Amino acid sequence: MPPAQGTPPCDLVTVPARQGLEAVDILRRAQGHEPVGPVLHDGTCDTLGFLVPPGTADAWDVPGSACTRTDGRGLRLPTVPPAAGSGWLLPPAEDAPVTDPAVLRAALDQAARMIEAADNCC
Repeated sequence: MPPAQGTPPCDLVTVPARQGLEAVDILRRAQGHEPVGPVLHDGTCDTLGFLVPPGTADAWDVPGSACTRTDGRGLRLPTVPPAAGSGWLLPPAEDAPVTDPAVLRAALDQAARMIEAADNCC
């Protein structure tokens, strides 16, 4: 499917679904928060993908995640999920075209700590 015209380009950060769901919850509950951009899930719900500004992959180094570079081609926000078998956990919205990478990094770090604590508890 060709990209939608007039939509901004973006990179894609993928994480395991459990960490991603925790991060989405953290981002949505944050006081004075930046809006959460679109979030994709794969068909088996093993991973979530956060749309972030282009160029994010150049400095992305969060363990347990990956950031797909667009190499200047710019993945664009489609109105339907861009990959067969995927779906929107949070669909594109005009007020949140992408997620701020610094805010996402902090939420993913907090989510990883929460999961580790829960897994090591009792």
